[in-house]
Amino acid sequence: MVSPRDACENIQMLTHIVCWKYRGDVDETARENHRQRLRELKDIIDEVDSIAVGRDVLDLDRSFHTGLVATFADRPALDRYTVHTAHQEVVSIGREIAESVVSVDFIDTGKG
Repeated sequence: MVSPRDACENIQMLTHIVCWKYRGDVDETARENHRQRLRELKDIIDEVDSIAVGRDVLDLDRSFHTGLVATFADRPALDRYTVHTAHQEVVSIGREIAESVVSVDFIDTGKG
C-alpha cells in the first residue's frame, strides 16, 4: 500500500513559464489586454490547473515585460492546451506585439 506521503511525492506536475518583451511601440493598453487574455485561459481550457500572469515590477534592462506561470497535470495536458483554439488566439496576439519571447517547461522532481 502506498502511503499518502509517497503518493504526494509521486505527483509530477508540469510547470510552463513564458515571458514576453514587448516592442517599444506597444502601449500599456495593448499589453494589459494581452495579460488579461492570458489570465482568461484558466477559465476556458480545462487542462490548466493554475495560472499566474503579471507585469514586471523591476523594469531592469534584462527584464521582460510580462510573465506567465501555468501548471498542468502532465505533458499530454500541456499538449492539449498548446493546440487549443483559445490558446492559439492569445499566441497570435503575443506574436504581434512582442519583440522577444522565452519559455521553459519542466517537471520538478525534487532531485537536484
